[in-house]
Amino acid sequence: MLFLPAAALCCLCSALVAMAAELVQDEVTLTRRVGQSVSFSCGRTDQCDYDGIRWFQKKEKETFRAILDIHRGNSVIDSNYNHPQKADFSAENTQNGCLLKLNRVKLDHSATYYCSCWKEGYYIFGPGSKLYVTDEQVVKPVVSVYPAASRVHLGGGSSLLCVASAMFPPGVRFSWKRQKKNGPLEDVPPAEGEQVELREPGRSASIMVVHRLHQDTYRYSCYVKHEGGTVEAQTQDPGSGVPAPADPGSGVPAPADPGSGVPAPADPGSGVPAPADPGSEIFQSECRVKLLCLLYTVLTLKSLLYCCGLSLLMVLRNKGPSTN
Repeated sequence: MLFLPAAALCCLCSALVAMAAELVQDEVTLTRRVGQSVSFSCGRTDQCDYDGIRWFQKKEKETFRAILDIHRGNSVIDSNYNHPQKADFSAENTQNGCLLKLNRVKLDHSATYYCSCWKEGYYIFGPGSKLYVTDEQVVKPVVSVYPAASRVHLGGGSSLLCVASAMFPPGVRFSWKRQKKNGPLEDVPPAEGEQVELREPGRSASIMVVHRLHQDTYRYSCYVKHEGGTVEAQTQDPGSGVPAPADPGSGVPAPADPGSGVPAPADPGSGVPAPADPGSEIFQSECRVKLLCLLYTVLTLKSLLYCCGLSLLMVLRNKGPSTN
């Protein structure tokens, strides 16, 4: 019963996100120290109906606040939005979009920055770039791919779980690719694989549900985009659901295949023994999947409420004050 409302909400929220994230912001996160400079990029602005590109700032527990507009044609900047930090920001046009710039970063500039424009009757947005103002070093994520559920529970299909952890900053973006034997690497078409993302403090995960017709043909790879670089993890053999061995220099042992009955070998230098009971590992894996599904349902509900609230605010903003 949990999967039906989750699937319905997934379709609805995916449509809303697709509508609201049509501009391109390549930077997931940007980490700077106080006093350094930073630039946020915005691409695909050629699709906008009007020449004005608007930049928003979104701080934790605060609403969106407009910073400035930049005209794509003549580069004129309009910052008449009473933003308390408007004097700190500037903007410039590029060949394929525009930039929002901060010459001297301050601690209270920590926020997520979104570009937007007007297209076909509504605002479209980029996915946002989050600025961290800290002395902490950027650390790339540790990425692993696991079989997330058996074929029995997925109507003959299979599911892969890609987990990114131990990174700073915590923001990542997932993408999946596939490859036939001796064939080119290609993106997974939306009609041939369903993707669900889950996030919690300390880790993020992406679940790829692979349809039955393709599970024995391709090798799937998970790509995690991070400020420190893109990290790849892949399955070992097409259709096996077995993750590839870990990099020997990484210090991370390869995960076990829950269906093989063989526990993963222990890392000789870690002091951690291999799991002794494969059955217990399978049970724990199933519990994790159920918890992830429950968490996903809650997150999709929150996303739906947020998108509805944002749409209502945009409608009221465009309508303007009452003349009565």
